[in-house]
Amino acid sequence: MSRNPIPLALEAHARTPAATSVRPWGDDVKRILCVRLDNLGDVLMTTPAMHALRWAGQQRHLTLLASRAGAVAARHLSDVSDVIEYDAPWVKQNAPPDYRNDLAMRERLARGNFDAAVIFSVYSQNPLPAAMLCHLAGIGKRLAHCRENPYGLLTDWVAETEPQHRTRHEVERQLALVAQVGAETPDRRMRFDVSPQDAANLARKLSLLHAPADEPYIVIHPGASAASRRYPPERFAEAAERLAHMTGCAVFVSGAQAEADLTALVSGAHPNAIDLAGALNLGELAALIRGARVLISNNSGPVHIASALGTPVVDLYALTNPQHMPWQTPHRVLYQDVPCRWCYRSVCPEGHHACLNGVAVDDVVAAASELMEERRANREALAVPLTTI
Repeated sequence: MSRNPIPLALEAHARTPAATSVRPWGDDVKRILCVRLDNLGDVLMTTPAMHALRWAGQQRHLTLLASRAGAVAARHLSDVSDVIEYDAPWVKQNAPPDYRNDLAMRERLARGNFDAAVIFSVYSQNPLPAAMLCHLAGIGKRLAHCRENPYGLLTDWVAETEPQHRTRHEVERQLALVAQVGAETPDRRMRFDVSPQDAANLARKLSLLHAPADEPYIVIHPGASAASRRYPPERFAEAAERLAHMTGCAVFVSGAQAEADLTALVSGAHPNAIDLAGALNLGELAALIRGARVLISNNSGPVHIASALGTPVVDLYALTNPQHMPWQTPHRVLYQDVPCRWCYRSVCPEGHHACLNGVAVDDVVAAASELMEERRANREALAVPLTTI
């Protein structure tokens, strides 16, 4: 008989099922609620999975349940038929929670007559509050990643093994989730539709600013919702000045109205830089990014818009989370490796912000120049006619 303590190990709960078995949802599943309650970029990285859901069954109707920040993407997503805006109390937000909003949301979801719900989350989030909301709304099928046994709250689930065993890009993670119910697609592109009206509105606004919209330009987006993901603005400004001088390109500096001080600092670096703080809605910003030679940005929503549109990206990537890098577009990811990598914090816990402060302006300029040269070379190669023999 051993008197030694029982060692704790990952195998301690080996009898807990790894997941439900793959059970494809049939043609009776037509109305699906897609729950994605965090930010704009997270919604965009979920678009390949939503596309798989949409086309895995006949006449499927997808409704997106998203935060205020994420819901604005819905009109640009052709796979999404409807959107419901909901700032959930279990997701980070500024306003104090009000249980009456949650009760009202349960009633609204119940009226939606959904056949199924898919709860999309990063591995640090708990899907069970959303699962309970969907259960109380009478949604019969409920799918999510889950770290613990969800018992009756989820009818279909995949065991959460990240980050202990491996970490996947967010696109791959959500594609694997919906494959659990038979929704698969060879088309793994992120999606964002820029309408002709978005492009026309952008052209009109740039004309009013006397901006050279028909000439080559670069877009710089110096803002980010979390302080830990912001490259120093004075370095953005220096990069803008040097690239404008080297390339002759105009530089558009984008941002929200609340970021006007930040964009003014960057745009003031060169006469060819134009401040667009608060001037564009989401569709117009996407139209701007679509036409850019390169986007230079902190890791935030515009990076994921660029991924969906195929615009080259220089991504100033704070080492807070490895899952959100650019997807299927030419890119350079710039960072300084640090022992405190993957901190998942909104503010640098060490106070030094070395993962971004360690990136020199020379590196930013070189990365942007390389991407622009690669794009030019690729376009020239495509323009060369094939020789017939």
